[in-house]
Amino acid sequence: MGRKEEILSLLERNARLTAEEIAVMIGRPADEVEKTIAGLEKSKVILGYGAMINWEKTAAAPVTALIEVRVTPQRDQGFDHIAQRIYRYPQVKSCYLMSGGFDLMVIIEDMTLKEVAMFVSEKIAPLDSVISTRTHFILKKYKMGGIEFEIRDDDHREAVVL
Repeated sequence: MGRKEEILSLLERNARLTAEEIAVMIGRPADEVEKTIAGLEKSKVILGYGAMINWEKTAAAPVTALIEVRVTPQRDQGFDHIAQRIYRYPQVKSCYLMSGGFDLMVIIEDMTLKEVAMFVSEKIAPLDSVISTRTHFILKKYKMGGIEFEIRDDDHREAVVL
């Protein structure tokens, strides 16, 4: 793993690390680390920094849905054009081209199940290239982005086996 990849790996695990802390961890001067990070930001290798939030512990716990989308790619535009039309909606957190039984995986967050259903039926399904959609709702998060969520272990009821 090269110097850039070491820095990226450390930042991916903890974006709050300072250049000085990273420098100590990889044994390089802090000014070199700062220049490397600035170059990675300028070249769009580093796209942004963010906090991983356990929204279930807040009053504003949004519904997260994974939407499988089958599409017919448009001539001379492929999948990129339809993906772009979908990922520009603010509810869309991620959009991926997939292999297998469907073409795009769209991950959205909204406040209610009804809002998610309305988004799919009013925004995605009517698009010309969309053949079908299948929506899956996340019921509980156990691990995301390499970080484990707390698992409540306060249910001490005995399991019933039939």
